Amino acid sequence: MERWIFYAVLSMLFAGFTSVIAKMGMENVSAELGLSVRTVFVCGFVFIFALMFVQPAELQKLDGRAVLWLAISGATTALSWIFYYKAIKEGQVATVALIDKGSVVVAMVLAWILLREAITPRMAVGASLIVAGLLVIARR
Repeated sequence: MERWIFYAVLSMLFAGFTSVIAKMGMENVSAELGLSVRTVFVCGFVFIFALMFVQPAELQKLDGRAVLWLAISGATTALSWIFYYKAIKEGQVATVALIDKGSVVVAMVLAWILLREAITPRMAVGASLIVAGLLVIARR
């Protein structure tokens, strides 16, 4: 198995745990406070990770363009987390998580438009199935 697939599977597993554990942690607190506490821990873990694995010479490669795109990515991540936490506070985790996974389709289309990545027939079928699953689960 290629390393990136292994990482993607780990990401999927941890993301699944994250939603359920977050809902448990917000039993008596607001989504805003829950997200804030979580983010402090995320920030700490990411800084420790960077200290362990980022070589100082790599910092020279960080130019203004990279910082700009990473900053925009950070802003969209923050907005995603804000709305995700509000959704899981009020709704069912499984339904919210599935709707959130519609981001796969959004990412696929944006990668096609902005990065010129190909959308193969197999990917188009998969995206259609994701959208169909969203419609089935989101409807009552």
